[in-house]
Amino acid sequence: MIVTFCGHRQLPKLEQVNVWLNILLPAMMEGGADKFYLGGYGDFDLLAAKAVKAQKSRYPHIQSVLVLAYPKREFNNLIYDTSFYPELKNVKPGKEIVERNRFMVDNSDVVVAYVNRCVGGAACTLSYARQRKKVILKYPYIDTAVKDF
Repeated sequence: MIVTFCGHRQLPKLEQVNVWLNILLPAMMEGGADKFYLGGYGDFDLLAAKAVKAQKSRYPHIQSVLVLAYPKREFNNLIYDTSFYPELKNVKPGKEIVERNRFMVDNSDVVVAYVNRCVGGAACTLSYARQRKKVILKYPYIDTAVKDF
């Protein structure tokens, strides 16, 4: 099972989200999750990558994959097991990350999300995942100013 992560660049509830990921990930791995797609930008992506890496001692078969939006980007092989650049076709300049995110959603079974506002790339990716009828596991964040969209 392939899992994609989707979240905001800035993560104000870092410790709470870390606790949530450390509960969620082993359950997902027991359920068959073995490949984890990560975008590599921002707090949530880094936290998710580190949480996956922390599970490798118990689940050595899992794979942390940095999915690149641009070819030939360097990656930290201490955090990610591997990286790859999907052949994104006809991508307009400035839309590489959007198209990469769509690729990740399209090629995943589950999307793990930390999205607490209706704007930005994470919100767009979450909306796309809903359109594609993906299984979504969303951090249980409640804010009266932001509806759970």
